[in-house]
Amino acid sequence: MTSVPAMATDDYVGFTFFIGCMSMMAASAFFFLSMNSFDSKWRTSILVSGLITFIAAVHYWYMRDYWAENATSPTFFRYVDWILTVPLMCVEFYLILKAAGATKALMWKLILLSTVMLVTGYFGEAVYRDQAQIWGLVSGIAYFIIVYEIWMGSAAKLAAAAGGAVQAAHKTLCKFVLIGWAIYPIGFMAGTPGWYEGIFGGLQMDVIYNVGDAINKIGFGLVVYQLAVDSK
Repeated sequence: MTSVPAMATDDYVGFTFFIGCMSMMAASAFFFLSMNSFDSKWRTSILVSGLITFIAAVHYWYMRDYWAENATSPTFFRYVDWILTVPLMCVEFYLILKAAGATKALMWKLILLSTVMLVTGYFGEAVYRDQAQIWGLVSGIAYFIIVYEIWMGSAAKLAAAAGGAVQAAHKTLCKFVLIGWAIYPIGFMAGTPGWYEGIFGGLQMDVIYNVGDAINKIGFGLVVYQLAVDSK
């Protein structure tokens, strides 16, 4: 069996993979162990929060080893992680708004848009790099439709109708999508050719992705957790 080389002490990219894995594993344990502290209507939301960070932690374990062995970006594994976790993050909007009348149609709409966003992003970053700008544009359009839906569309209207802690939590999750998720197109542009190379070409996209994943996924879960606490 071939052993994975140890991570160099000055490998700051590998360090962010390691920190991402450990922080999201710790978050998973926290969410799973806290589930029984809440009413049944919030347990699914807390469970999904734990699944998001657990799936990411497992992938980060593999990505850290891949980076240590190859010193190249584990793009495929990263997109496998995202195709599982990002739709689950969209499901959180449905779960917290379910009591306010959110339908499964809204949930599936957000899941479909997030899937289009990720699949086209992968094509642009890993498959059709010469056409990265086109695939990135399609991915960006799907992203902005999600932003519109949660900020001004039916999801926003349901949150306003619910009011109180639900509306506050919804607004915070919206900010994560608008601000926190913005690092992903920046990472995409840092790793693909295009007119933007002079702006983002010098950035280390793995560091951007790693830090963003930890903040966004753990942060999403903590917002849902706080909503459950406030609703006791």
